Amino acid sequence: METNTGAKDDEVIAAVREMNRLWTETWDEKGFARFIHPDAVAIAPTTPGRLEGRDAYVAGWKGFVQAVKIHEWKESGHRVSFFCRGCCAVLSYFFTIRFSANGQEVVMKGRDLFTLVKQRGRWLVVADQFSPEPVQG
Repeated sequence: METNTGAKDDEVIAAVREMNRLWTETWDEKGFARFIHPDAVAIAPTTPGRLEGRDAYVAGWKGFVQAVKIHEWKESGHRVSFFCRGCCAVLSYFFTIRFSANGQEVVMKGRDLFTLVKQRGRWLVVADQFSPEPVQG
């Protein structure tokens, strides 16, 4: 494992931030899909099993953005680690999302964990798991 805080980290973080912008600020299905590997897998807390493949991944996010109105998205605490001689990256960060669903405003704090691979000069998401931040008491 290789961890650094340089341009390579910035590349991975920028790719995921742009992907997130494409679903949180506007729904750009084609643009969003360009960041997802054809064989990607995602585990989401409200979806049984897992989303397998780019089409299922994109459809999962599309369903969410069509069901809610997103008011705010924030990311913090990004950490990148590289594997496989720098061709694979694991990115984790914390997020806060504020949205309205069924007339109710919801604020959710959580954690994202992405695995990305670099292919043809671009970082693509191959795995994504997110979960709510546990309430500390």
